Amino acid sequence: MKRLLIMLMICLALASAAGAGDEYYDSQLNRGIRNDDTYAYALMKQADLNKQDAERLLKSAAGVSPNLPAVYFRLAAKTFSFSGGGLLKSVDYMVSGVHAYARNFWWSFTLAGAVYLSLVLSFIASYIVMLCVRSSSDIPMITHDIRETPSRAALLVVLLLLSALSPLLFIAGCLVLIGIYMKKTDRSVVYLFLLFLAFTPVLLSTASLFINAASSGKLKAVVQTNEFKGNTYALSALKDDPDFPSAFSYALALKHEGRYPEAVALYQKLLDTAPDPRVMVNLGNCYVGFYNFEENKKANLNDAAKYYTLSINTKPSASAYYNLSVVSRELLEFEKGDEYFKAALNVDRVAVEKVSAVASRNSNRFVIDDIISVDEFWAYARARSTRVLTFGMTALPPLALSLIAILLIPVFYLLPDRLRIFAYRCRKCNTILCNRCERELVIGQICSQCYGSMIKLAELDVKERVARILSIYEQQKKRRDIMKILSFIIPGTAHLYSGKILYGFLMLWPFMFFILFPVVSSFFFPANHLISHGFMNGVALCCALLLYISSNILTRQGISKGWL
Repeated sequence: MKRLLIMLMICLALASAAGAGDEYYDSQLNRGIRNDDTYAYALMKQADLNKQDAERLLKSAAGVSPNLPAVYFRLAAKTFSFSGGGLLKSVDYMVSGVHAYARNFWWSFTLAGAVYLSLVLSFIASYIVMLCVRSSSDIPMITHDIRETPSRAALLVVLLLLSALSPLLFIAGCLVLIGIYMKKTDRSVVYLFLLFLAFTPVLLSTASLFINAASSGKLKAVVQTNEFKGNTYALSALKDDPDFPSAFSYALALKHEGRYPEAVALYQKLLDTAPDPRVMVNLGNCYVGFYNFEENKKANLNDAAKYYTLSINTKPSASAYYNLSVVSRELLEFEKGDEYFKAALNVDRVAVEKVSAVASRNSNRFVIDDIISVDEFWAYARARSTRVLTFGMTALPPLALSLIAILLIPVFYLLPDRLRIFAYRCRKCNTILCNRCERELVIGQICSQCYGSMIKLAELDVKERVARILSIYEQQKKRRDIMKILSFIIPGTAHLYSGKILYGFLMLWPFMFFILFPVVSSFFFPANHLISHGFMNGVALCCALLLYISSNILTRQGISKGWL
């Protein structure tokens, strides 16, 4: 609802701008704004209202904000048809949308955050589901063992202590407790969770990075300026910030707004600190701004050319070559201009084509501004994320949680050997047994009664044997019915119930991930109202559906053939 209101306000605010069309976008380009997301969304909203002209409006939206993934996915949906041409065009737009993610920091950042948080949350949720499913089977065995050996109640006391420290430790304690009843291969899921806890400091630090960065005003200002989306925020948020990304972005915003003396002073200060070729390029661009296409100020172009040449000597770049080419032509040195232009094409043809498409005799459109890379955005986000959040997962420092998990690994490894005797269930009638209470020889985890009625036939008369077999059949039928119901609820739970823990977990975790991803991507980053991973959410739900169907088919086959 909140997002809908925001979009409505945007549409109302830009209604006149959308009508003005090219004139409005030209004014934005003149201010160095090449990616106008709000205007693109206004055009997309118009496309929803004007079905006949929708494709043209959406293409216009892609033109005013070429790094916006949403517009390409909308074009893919609009142009989709079952004809060969329509299908190929739709796929092409989808591919363009995926590529746009790489060019748009916030979209890629929030997508990475949603994937990461979904993986972590689905991992924890899968273990919670596992404990719930296994509780009906394992709790009676734990109770049986405590009744036979009262000293084992100490394990429950330890579990209660762990639960007071952290819900994650409570899960770990429960897993250790029920893990002794698992097969050796299935115990790997317990070790996996303990390893997960061992890396808690790293996991929480990474999760905090995504949450903290999403609310960082300075990071938003840096990204907005360097992705050519606006200058106002940077001018208010980054002033007097000494670190390189902030100062560089602030100077770029000053340059875009025509405040060249201030920009030059800041770029010179940065250049005194470190000879960065990008600073040299943008410093040269400021002198192009001083020139302002006035004949009596042409001397500024020589200063611009000096800095471009210095940048090329430090590290050749398409921007420096291109800028030197247009400045050379402006100085009527056409041969040099052509030479530099070819050099720019050889370095990065795409960048040259992009700036050529919007080129004009305006300082923000005449030359290419160098910007901060995506890797530097990530580094800046990490530097700003100094507070590690625990999300209420632990009352202990994350490092202490990690140490406890590391200690639990050898404890769990040694525990089954130290206990030696623990309960198990009869494979036929599901009766709980242990070597203390079942004195007779037990073969293949079958109780003496089942052994007598099904293998050693002479011990029981016909009526008793038939009654016993019918009882076993009813018990197994009930078990199969429960597994069928569980398979319809969540994939993998039927396998967990049947005792195939590892296989069930490997089915459950991906399903939980695909189900949780749309929830996390929609609600975990509420500050980014113009970012919606609708296409990715749809892909995740489709994957969840496919996994659900395939899991049901495999589970029913397993039940019918007696594998479960």
